[in-house]
Amino acid sequence: MRTGADYLASLNDGRVVLVDGKQVDDVTTHPAFAPVAHTIAELFDLAADPVNGMQYTAPETGAVANRVFGIPRSAEELRLRRAAIQTWARHTHGWVGRSPDHVGTFLASFAAHPETFAEGTRDFSANVTAFYQRLLNENLYLSYAIIPPQVSRATTASGWEGEYLQVGVVSETEDGIIVRGSQMLATGAAIADEIFVSCIKPLGPDDQDFAVSFVVPAAADGLKLYCRRPYAPATTSSFDYPLTSRYDEPDALVVFDDVLIPWDRVFVDRDTNGVRRQFFDTGAHVLGNWQAQIRFDTKLQFIAGVARRVTQVNGVDKIPSVQEKLGELAALVSGVESAVLAAEYTAEPDSAGQWLPGKRALYGSMGLQAEIYPRVLAILRDLVGGGVLQLPSSIEDMTSPVTAADVARYVQSPGVSSEERVKLFKLAWDIIGSEFAGRHQQYEMFYAGAPFVVKGAYTYRNYGYEEPLGQVEQFLGSYKLETA
Repeated sequence: MRTGADYLASLNDGRVVLVDGKQVDDVTTHPAFAPVAHTIAELFDLAADPVNGMQYTAPETGAVANRVFGIPRSAEELRLRRAAIQTWARHTHGWVGRSPDHVGTFLASFAAHPETFAEGTRDFSANVTAFYQRLLNENLYLSYAIIPPQVSRATTASGWEGEYLQVGVVSETEDGIIVRGSQMLATGAAIADEIFVSCIKPLGPDDQDFAVSFVVPAAADGLKLYCRRPYAPATTSSFDYPLTSRYDEPDALVVFDDVLIPWDRVFVDRDTNGVRRQFFDTGAHVLGNWQAQIRFDTKLQFIAGVARRVTQVNGVDKIPSVQEKLGELAALVSGVESAVLAAEYTAEPDSAGQWLPGKRALYGSMGLQAEIYPRVLAILRDLVGGGVLQLPSSIEDMTSPVTAADVARYVQSPGVSSEERVKLFKLAWDIIGSEFAGRHQQYEMFYAGAPFVVKGAYTYRNYGYEEPLGQVEQFLGSYKLETA
């Protein structure tokens, strides 16, 4: 299996990554991308070591592959898949939101249902199968860009002034389709091998040119990645910004300047129904978001641990009101964990024998994610209070002979050294107050789309109101006006 060193070596391929008006020469050495690229490399090293239990023999290839990319064909395989995902998530404590197992999971479900990609004007099922085998054999890292740019949220691409603001097909040739435009929000694209490009938002009948689905190398000719402001370069040290300095994933707007997408890389070509089928008829949306909830649960547990340690260091964990806060935090976190396990417990095989987590539990948890995460942060804010503001400006205050003695004397707690206290509260600040923290709050709130979409399109539709409605109707029928 590919190692972390193999992965890092593959990134120096001439990709066009743009930050602050300049092209990045090498993402593996640039301060904005090198830290998280090396974190991803660590994930590949974990998978490459058989002792971590992340390997299996893929029936599609007959070779050893990464279990996070496997198609679960039994309840036990689904459980083992969760365990492998947790291995990666625990290594990053849930702070890498789009690790390679996320988009890779979507590709697995696509491959479980290749017939879904044979229903348009062309049969692309072989492309899906072949690329999935590449994913397994090469242990690839895919990002995705499946949301249109926010030009106007009142209309779709066909109603915008200006041609091809959203990525769409300009023309086709014998070799493939030519695409132009842009798409967001490609988290991790600057350090990924490939980018899966499509549109998960509903498209209208006039949006046919924008109804595409394909995979493209990050270094493809004519493809540019415009990254948001990176936070890692501004960190003074890993001690001062322990999360930012390791896990700052780049988010990018992907711009296509007449990029050729060869036919063997196309999954859907100008088919508005096809782009929706790929997500929802294959089970990809279910399995992919289960991976996301496993990662989210891991992250929440980490934050809960920070909160608990803060109360111990401050000596307030015996106060009833503090215990109430910790209890509420425990309820929120355990609710997400329970939903992950409940979805696994209620899993069933689909028509292709792919085991999919239960939708009621999965989408129920997703429906509250935009409320749970801000509430978890609010509880941590209450518990740390002004402690995150009464901190040395940087690690230099703790090492300089001019300041070190005062910091050691005044910024400490009973039985807890200055270094230990400052380290803990710097971590808490990187969760609730830094730019990295702000990005993560926005990110978690809109992880699966706008909250009203998640609750209305996914949670409501997949709850299964028929059963409780039937119970109510049965009860109402058990008595009448004359017997009241």
